Amino acid sequence: MSDQRTATPPDSRTGSHLVAEALADSMEHDESIIVFGEDVAQLGGVFGATRRLARRFGDDRVFDTPISETAFIGMAVGAAQAGLTPVVELMFVDFIGVCFDQVLNQMAKNHYMSGGEVKLPLVLRTAVGCIGSAAQHSQVLSATFAHIPGLKVVFPGTPGDLQGMLLSALRDGNPVVFLEHKKLLKTRVADLPYNDVPPPRSLSAPVPFGRLRRVVDGSDLTIVTVGWMVQLAHLAAAELSAEGISAAIVDLRTLVPLDREGLLREASRTSRMLIVDEDYRDFGFTGEVMAIIAESLGKDAPLMSRIAPSVPIPASLVLEEEVVPSAASIAAAARNLLIKDVR
Repeated sequence: MSDQRTATPPDSRTGSHLVAEALADSMEHDESIIVFGEDVAQLGGVFGATRRLARRFGDDRVFDTPISETAFIGMAVGAAQAGLTPVVELMFVDFIGVCFDQVLNQMAKNHYMSGGEVKLPLVLRTAVGCIGSAAQHSQVLSATFAHIPGLKVVFPGTPGDLQGMLLSALRDGNPVVFLEHKKLLKTRVADLPYNDVPPPRSLSAPVPFGRLRRVVDGSDLTIVTVGWMVQLAHLAAAELSAEGISAAIVDLRTLVPLDREGLLREASRTSRMLIVDEDYRDFGFTGEVMAIIAESLGKDAPLMSRIAPSVPIPASLVLEEEVVPSAASIAAAARNLLIKDVR
């Protein structure tokens, strides 16, 4: 007798589909939300994250801008101050240099400098990370934003958080920098090492900011990371598990606000922490995490980091793989941490 049951087909959506779903649902319920940036309307975004929005909501709410980041980021600040909720797309984070004054001195400061009178409900979405696109299109720069008072910095590493945290960003009422890793946008949900997204045709629940999540339990060490490195940490943990090493994985989810209490709680669990980041080493968030833990726990919490060295990202994929953290290099750093602690 043949089995009449049919297996659930794999989820063919990518992260960009999830972003588009979250935007569409939010725009349906909140008419103040507008979406604009380079190629977001007619093309649907360079990664497809704004697909079909212009057709559904019209060109008054979804529209393309000229190639002038200073102008359209400034327009987003003005629109937010006027009572709208702009979702503005900076195509690649590397272009932040063109419009940095609008982010540093307007978006981040106008609420404070107005004594709280001026509101800025604004979401700046931008693609980050390395996919073989060389030094001017492969950066992360998460620590650059986190260093600026007045901005919230969200960096999801799972498909569920990509959608759920965008829903929260759209309701937050403050300027939010929303970092979308290119690999998370491009990869099918079914092909990800760690998948926490609900079934198709249902949305993730909004995810609150400032609460880290332990996504894997472990007893020998804890890998602390954010963004796409969460996915690579899963691959590294599987490699370590085959060697009898039990690695926990903690996803920070947001750099601002940072869950400092959660970090100390996690550091106390295994006493060894490996902090992994795709951003540049110097003055990055890894140093901030280490400082928080060292100031509170001192020698009781051995620390090590695996991060991108402070060099421009090479165009050659072979060289890029040497620079950017990988599952294998994360696992190697974990082994070294255990050896160092024993000594």
